[in-house]
Amino acid sequence: MRVILSLFLVLWLGGCGLLPKTVDEYKNASAQKLYSVAKDAMGEADYEKAVKFFELLEARYPYGRYAQQAQLEVAYAYYKSNEPASAIAACDRFIKLHPNHPNVDYAYYLKGLINFNEDIGFLGYVVTQDLTDRDPRASRDSFEAFKDLTTKFPQSKYTPDALKRMSYLVNALASHESYVAQYYYRRGAYVAAVNRAQNLLKTYPETPATEAGLAVMVSAYDKMGLPDLSKDAKRVLEKTFPNSAYLKGAPIGLKKPWYQFW
Repeated sequence: MRVILSLFLVLWLGGCGLLPKTVDEYKNASAQKLYSVAKDAMGEADYEKAVKFFELLEARYPYGRYAQQAQLEVAYAYYKSNEPASAIAACDRFIKLHPNHPNVDYAYYLKGLINFNEDIGFLGYVVTQDLTDRDPRASRDSFEAFKDLTTKFPQSKYTPDALKRMSYLVNALASHESYVAQYYYRRGAYVAAVNRAQNLLKTYPETPATEAGLAVMVSAYDKMGLPDLSKDAKRVLEKTFPNSAYLKGAPIGLKKPWYQFW
């Protein structure tokens, strides 16, 4: 038994030499070596390790191309580690420190992508959810990041995809406003319903969701005893959506938000 235990200890101690080195064991490593280790970790989907080595590289060698690249790639590593707040902070930091870097367009794109995917839980509508309590802030932040990208870097290779996502986000946010307006209408909160419908028309004027928003205004104004405003809203609905089902008597319902990606 003692021989077996001794043999086991020898094998275990020997095996320790095969284990990956810790960060401390790279204290004398060059910037290139640290970057290489971090990239290898990324390739193995070990994003936690990648973050550690990217941050170690920047701390030890704060200047030079490896440090700059580490600042950018650590944002992606955080993103893949499901740490969106840290990832966005890293993107913002890179944009601030290196506004003229040849890859700064990627920082804008990644920032938009992080917020886009962060809000998929909101955009993925579930029947049991009450969307009036949800704040689509991540969608708005994502849109702004993509807007910055497409405005500042129209020739970027990331711009075509960003434009598609912006179109999706506009329709999703408009649909959310439409849903909330209908929600308030169905509960008899007509003033609140009109306010949300007006915000929809003002903020997202050329989206399909404005049809339901106009219908809410027509019916809500009528319920409040404001026939002139109701007629005005109806004229706009007739002009904009001449074949609308609402003009044929369809009731105001709680339509599911438009959240279908391309």
